[in-house]
Formats: sequence, structure tokens, C-alpha cells
Amino acid sequence: MILNGILGFMNFGTGEIIAIVLVILLLFGGRKIPELMRGLGKGVKSFKQGMNEVEDELKKPLEDLDKSDKTNKSDKA
Repeated sequence: MILNGILGFMNFGTGEIIAIVLVILLLFGGRKIPELMRGLGKGVKSFKQGMNEVEDELKKPLEDLDKSDKTNKSDKA
């Protein structure tokens, strides 16, 4: 029951989206919105970059392990 209420809250229609955009336009004005979007874009870009760095750090030990396995197998042969 509670989950349905939460998921139903996130179901925005066209009218709701237009209302939200109009409220944001009224609150911040036309000049501030590009600055806000630019900041949001930089934040998303920074977040993605951080996620990629974490992923690379997690993959690095696995690649090193694979390389050491290949060199050990070639030394035994």
C-alpha cells in the first residue's frame, strides 16, 4: 500500500510538468535558469566522472590479476 503511494507520486503527467516549469520560471526568472542548468550539468558531469574513476579503480586489480596469471602460465610452459 505504501509503495503504491510512493510510486504514484513519481508519476508526473504533462500538466504537472508544465506547472513545475512555470513555478520555477516565476521563482528564478529567465536569467537565472541557464545558470542553474549549467551548474546542474557540471554536477552531473562531475558525478559521472567520479563513478568512472571508482569503476576503473575496481577493475584495475582484476586486470593486474589476469596479467599475472598469464605470465605465470607462460613461465610454466
